[in-house]
Amino acid sequence: MFSKPNPSRSPDLNNDAGTFIRLGVMASHGGTNLQAILDACSSGIIYGEVAVVISNNSNSYALERARKVGIEAIHLSSHTHSNPEELDMAIRDVMIRHKVDLVILAGYMKRLGKWILESFPNKVINSHPSLLPLHGGRGMYGDRVHDSVLKSGDKETGITIHLVDLEYDHGSIVSQTKVCVSPSDSVSSLRNRIQKEEHSFWIQTIERIRKKEIDLGEISLKTL
Repeated sequence: MFSKPNPSRSPDLNNDAGTFIRLGVMASHGGTNLQAILDACSSGIIYGEVAVVISNNSNSYALERARKVGIEAIHLSSHTHSNPEELDMAIRDVMIRHKVDLVILAGYMKRLGKWILESFPNKVINSHPSLLPLHGGRGMYGDRVHDSVLKSGDKETGITIHLVDLEYDHGSIVSQTKVCVSPSDSVSSLRNRIQKEEHSFWIQTIERIRKKEIDLGEISLKTL
């Protein structure tokens, strides 16, 4: 499943497992989750590396974050490929060329197509800022999710990392963590608390997948 360790890196002394994971990260805007993953790879908390970053937004700061540390950063969108199927194939080809083991959707706002999903079966994961299946689906992202949580009167929310399929926020749940909702919360205060938790939760989940504590294939089979 994973590529061999990069001989130019030394594993963290606290990491007994020798599998080295190559990540392909997709982001649409600021890339704060990407930065957390980059930092974790650099420090050895994640025994792996970000192999490539793709954004559908040519002005995304995620691309700049990648370029600053010498990682190839690529803009692929309807502006570069007007045909959605060709765009999906282009994304797939980039991930294959960079020998990616796991595709991370970290704030990526577009739905992926069959070419990338079929080429990376059970290897594409996304995060959503609620406890799916609550407050998910088409059009539910960012502050819309937090607003929905508050209007629903939920006492807790959280983060869901799930396998990606052809429907928005629909794939099998990989991991979840809960965040309490305070009666005094606003959309912005809830967002800030979720985002802070999301950074560490991504890192924990990626490491659990790398160590095979989470088996993505087994998770997918359980929902068939």
